[in-house]
Amino acid sequence: MSPSPTAPRVGRLALLAVGLCWLAVLFDGLDMFIYGSVLPHMLAEKALGLTPDQAGDLGSYATFGMLVGALAAGTVADRIGRKTLMVACVALFSLASGLCAMAGGVAVFGLGRTLAGIGLGGLLPTAISMVCDFAPRGRGALAIGMLMTAHHAGGILSAYVALWVVEPLGWRAAFWFCVLPLLFVPVLARFLPESLSFLVAKGRSAEAGELARRYEVELPAAPAGERPATNRRHSLANLFRGGEWGQTLLYWSASFGGLLLVYGVATWLPTLMRGEGYNLGSALTFVVLFNLGGIVGMLVAGRAADRFGAPQISAIWFALTAAGVFLLSVRMPLALTFTVVFLTGVFLNSAQTMIYATVSIRSRPENRATAVGWTSGMGRFGAVFGPWLGGQLLAADKGDWGFTAFACAGLSSMVFIGIAALRGSKRAAGSDGKRELMGAH
Repeated sequence: MSPSPTAPRVGRLALLAVGLCWLAVLFDGLDMFIYGSVLPHMLAEKALGLTPDQAGDLGSYATFGMLVGALAAGTVADRIGRKTLMVACVALFSLASGLCAMAGGVAVFGLGRTLAGIGLGGLLPTAISMVCDFAPRGRGALAIGMLMTAHHAGGILSAYVALWVVEPLGWRAAFWFCVLPLLFVPVLARFLPESLSFLVAKGRSAEAGELARRYEVELPAAPAGERPATNRRHSLANLFRGGEWGQTLLYWSASFGGLLLVYGVATWLPTLMRGEGYNLGSALTFVVLFNLGGIVGMLVAGRAADRFGAPQISAIWFALTAAGVFLLSVRMPLALTFTVVFLTGVFLNSAQTMIYATVSIRSRPENRATAVGWTSGMGRFGAVFGPWLGGQLLAADKGDWGFTAFACAGLSSMVFIGIAALRGSKRAAGSDGKRELMGAH
């Protein structure tokens, strides 16, 4: 079958899905990074009576919510549909930001961040699964990398919100700004297409056929030998069947260290850099450079992973990340520090994303959201621990140890994903080639 007649139309459908998912993840990144961006202001003003250890706890509330959201969302998305869940997640974290803006005390603010975290945690693995469904064969890592540039664009936006909105209007205005994505919910509900492979896998052939006719694309084949009901009961168990359990545990362990590093740095970077003697303007510039590096890194890592394999690239990236994070504990000239922050952003963010990319590409379409969701969800234990750890170190007046602790987390993830890469290579060499790893396409 020649792909040329349908290639433009496939591209049009993919562009629609990826574009809407990109905007949703942009708002996800804004809401995730806004707390770290306004935290120096809140601590300086003693807003809500915050102390550094309480601030670390509040950062962990959001990541705990993300843990719950990620663990639940994978299974729920594989049951009710990725589109429905994405719409619900955007609505939830937008409304939760409004609760934070109105909070009169730490308890209500913490509740708002926890609810926002549930929405944030549910959105990301669902969007990754959606994009993977529409990505051209052999370009899955690049498509996921492009999607994740939105997360870092949201981080950049959060720094500018802190610079332009907080000074004249106060920290609450930043969280009111994060309610604006609620206006995007009707657009997402109206125009985002449901995954064709999900519809086929769940036996919703008529709906899938209508969507395929609308965009004049070919309907994917139904999974052989399994009924939708069976898929629903065994989607999680499938992650441990046969030889999959070892790889699953390695991915979960790597994700734990990676997310400890990502969210620890995302929450505490401005505050830690101020502790190293940089002023607030420079500290927020670090946030912008860190996320610009993340955008560049996603595109570079995506292309490299499609060629050489996502787990291999992830392991190398984690090693480089550990070196960069450790260097941030050393006082350097400002220009050199800016360079190190940018390069650390290049490697750190895409290293974690390549774990998701590996899991997503290697999973079957009907089980993909569960696999990515649980990898993300188990990693969220690290995301909960990272902000808490930073707060405890600062409260003990040992903030200079924060970067060293985060660098050690990067090294641990390098080891786990490196072992997964070696195991995957051996399994691929012994297989008949029907189940290829990413990068072998």
